Amino acid sequence: MNAEDVDMVNRPPHYTKRKWEAIEVLEEFFPNDPLLFNAVKYLIRCEDKGNLKEDLRKAVWYINRRIDKEE
Repeated sequence: MNAEDVDMVNRPPHYTKRKWEAIEVLEEFFPNDPLLFNAVKYLIRCEDKGNLKEDLRKAVWYINRRIDKEE
């Protein structure tokens, strides 16, 4: 596959690397909770995007925001 053939908007390689696309799993498990949806999204893709620490911090940010909503 040529670099020109890669669709970085709709199907970047880190979206389609696994058996299931993250969006399908997230929509199934968190249809009404965007904070948890995003936290898990960052966890699912954290090893594929090249900045593990940043993605883990972003997941924690979403989790902390969700915790704050419960308090």
